[in-house]
Amino acid sequence: MRLIGSLSSPYVRKVRIVLAEKKLDYELILDNPWTPDTQVTAYNPLGKVPCLLLDDNEALFDSRVIVEYLDALSPVGRLIPPPGRERVEVKRWEAAADGIMDAAAAMFLEAHRRPQGLQWADWLARQESKIQAALSYLDTLLGEQAYCMGVNLCLADIAVGTALGYLDLRSPTLGWRDQHANLARLAEKLDARPSFISTRPPAA
Repeated sequence: MRLIGSLSSPYVRKVRIVLAEKKLDYELILDNPWTPDTQVTAYNPLGKVPCLLLDDNEALFDSRVIVEYLDALSPVGRLIPPPGRERVEVKRWEAAADGIMDAAAAMFLEAHRRPQGLQWADWLARQESKIQAALSYLDTLLGEQAYCMGVNLCLADIAVGTALGYLDLRSPTLGWRDQHANLARLAEKLDARPSFISTRPPAA
């Protein structure tokens, strides 16, 4: 398998962590979807990373689709429960975490890609409010549990840990750890895992 992606994309990192936890071999093809010579548009009509190329050259895209496929490839370290209430709960965690990454990416693009005089302050404030609300929600949901769903690592933890790492990379001034002690405890545990260490993005 080949994974097209960038080192700074949190969605790519989520997939790479799943690959590491599942002990699956792959080749990482670095690509910047913002450049004219990007490769990803040849495989993903949306022009986004990550994009997973299978052995028959079929392409999968969107991190949620890719991680579901990868988890089904091997029974080793199952990260997504079988269909049912528990699976829906894991996907709910993932949806909230992806929402944090969506909002943080939107803030970064507005603040760093749009000329300063054209930046929309209300838009930035709206994205930050989404992040703060989602962090409060997840912190309460986590409570005193060791992991998002209890005692074992699953996709929920990978998604949340990836989102928190992306906030550290792109929005360090948010200071989310000061307000969300439960998430800070989880992040410290996840950041010590080899899969998280090996996929840590370069400093902004």
